[in-house]
Amino acid sequence: MPEQNSDSKRTSKIRIITNLLTKALKLWLRAQVSQVSQIEVEISASDRQLLSGKVPWVKIFASHAVYQGLRIGQIQLVAENIQVNIGSIVKGQPLRLLETVPVVGELLVEEKDLNDSLSSELLTAALNDVLVKLLPEQCAKTKSISWQKIILENNQIILSGILASEGKPTPVEICTGLSLIGGCELQLAPLQIKYDTGTLAQSNQEYNFNLGSEVDIQELTLIPGQLLCRGRINVNP
Repeated sequence: MPEQNSDSKRTSKIRIITNLLTKALKLWLRAQVSQVSQIEVEISASDRQLLSGKVPWVKIFASHAVYQGLRIGQIQLVAENIQVNIGSIVKGQPLRLLETVPVVGELLVEEKDLNDSLSSELLTAALNDVLVKLLPEQCAKTKSISWQKIILENNQIILSGILASEGKPTPVEICTGLSLIGGCELQLAPLQIKYDTGTLAQSNQEYNFNLGSEVDIQELTLIPGQLLCRGRINVNP
């Protein structure tokens, strides 16, 4: 009987720690985004691993999340070999990563989500980086740009905006193919730029954008109305 009671207490303790860790992960994930409608967390770990704060496998699903103003329809993530501050979590403190965690995931973004995110600083900065690289001379004379619309087609993106130059506001439209080079570079080509009422440039020149060494994208798919991305990213403590 004493042994059974000991096993029962141990099982109860593990269940409590699992629940605490799951709640802590959800709270940590919610802290990374300004809005999310659903978060599901699935943890796979042995009793000994949980007690030491080691989580060998976690699966996360989130929908309708907003990250720095960028709206994302669905996110599915799998993280492995996570080390967390389990002692602090048990005491009611927030979850903290103790080591860099490689995360493999799938992200689905609808065209509507992108258009609803046009005021996002994250998306605006990325689009402006593209514009500066494609139109350096025009951008040197430009005070600001107001992005109006994004259209997703098969392997193609169409960006429309208004350049607020020193004279009158000037409409600009960029139509470009989008492909993946290696795991951390995006390539724009072929390219067509319509500036004001005429075509400013049209070429097959390739423009590459490096996403950094922490990113490794395996798949990037553009279809009408949707962008699907699968890959890996390192999440640092």
